[in-house]
Amino acid sequence: MTDPRRTTAFDPRLDAVARYALAIGAVLVLLLPAARGFNEQVGWLPMWLLAMPAAAWWGAHGFALPWRRAPEAEGRRALPRRRGPQARRRGRVGLRAAWSRAA
Repeated sequence: MTDPRRTTAFDPRLDAVARYALAIGAVLVLLLPAARGFNEQVGWLPMWLLAMPAAAWWGAHGFALPWRRAPEAEGRRALPRRRGPQARRRGRVGLRAAWSRAA
């Protein structure tokens, strides 16, 4: 399902490259134990093999979020506000009050 208000402003070649990089990274992380580790020069490899291509693919689509229904449509409603006056402060209680009486 596509939204008619949304325009496809991304390059389809960029979309294909990002999807391909994500697929290759997923295969490497799943099949090679060394691809799940840490490299001294690069850092945490699953970040570079999975997270970065996924972020590039998401960015190619304009950081689109999945469409959800509004909370009002689900039947939830806000809690009613209290109508009474604001609570009053109590007198000083505890150790502070004991110190002030001793002084």
